[in-house]
Amino acid sequence: MKKEEKKQDLKETRGTLLILLTAIISGISVVINKFFVAAVDPLILAAVRALFIGIIFLFISLYFSKSEKKFNKVSWKYLVSIGIIGGGIAFWLFFSGLKLTTSGRAAFIHKTLPIYATLLAIIFLKEKITKKQLIAMVVMLAGLVLIELTNISSEMKIGDLLILSATVLWAIETTLSKKAMLEKESNWVVTFSRMFFGALVLFAIIFLLGKTSLLLTLNSQQLLYIFISGVFLFFYVLTFYWGLKYINLSKASTILLLAPVISLGLGFIWLNEQIFVLQIIGSLLILIGTYFVARTKSEKKK
Repeated sequence: MKKEEKKQDLKETRGTLLILLTAIISGISVVINKFFVAAVDPLILAAVRALFIGIIFLFISLYFSKSEKKFNKVSWKYLVSIGIIGGGIAFWLFFSGLKLTTSGRAAFIHKTLPIYATLLAIIFLKEKITKKQLIAMVVMLAGLVLIELTNISSEMKIGDLLILSATVLWAIETTLSKKAMLEKESNWVVTFSRMFFGALVLFAIIFLLGKTSLLLTLNSQQLLYIFISGVFLFFYVLTFYWGLKYINLSKASTILLLAPVISLGLGFIWLNEQIFVLQIIGSLLILIGTYFVARTKSEKKK
């Protein structure tokens, strides 16, 4: 029994560290991508990098399926849905909304994802949420509000609703992804499905919107930006879905709230952006909440 508990503790630690790494990568990516979205159409950027990352994970999936002599553990309809919802439609709604609202408001709305992911995890994945974890999540969300206070408004615009819709879809997609893993599907196959099928949807949208010419006129600098952004996205999805394999979705999604603190710090160091007292307080609340969430164990309802 002790051996089994040690094995479970090792998985918990591994998953937690991977998701913490995801949050750090996310925080860095936000700062890096500020330079890239100004030079490359966001939809083109998302589609091209998703396709290449999807192809890479296809080969990774085939390699592991060959060694394990297994591949198709859940219905392909299930995996395609993950790609269409999270990798395709959600990105389209997000970028459409981004045109109709500010990047700050979009970032704040997107960071509310743990709320919807946790609710879905409780209902559909039967995850157990302890009082300590719930309090820590509330503290972290309060910290997020303080960091993004200038971007919060009681007025809801169409762009905000599109961003919110995309965020809810990402919560649904991650719930489906975790469900697939609980049914013994490989995290590599789930990641491939999310990126590759999502890329196909994005390219279809590019075609329907008449943006195909933008693909053919990409210059070397834009391709370099896509490559660098793609590297960060590769490691983001690698660590996130790998970590999600070992811990609860509610825990994983909450830990990602650490990302704004990383972005805030790097913005101050690299871009000389001003940090206000409330943002410092908010960052401390998120760091405290992250500490307690990281120490909680992933449990299921009995």
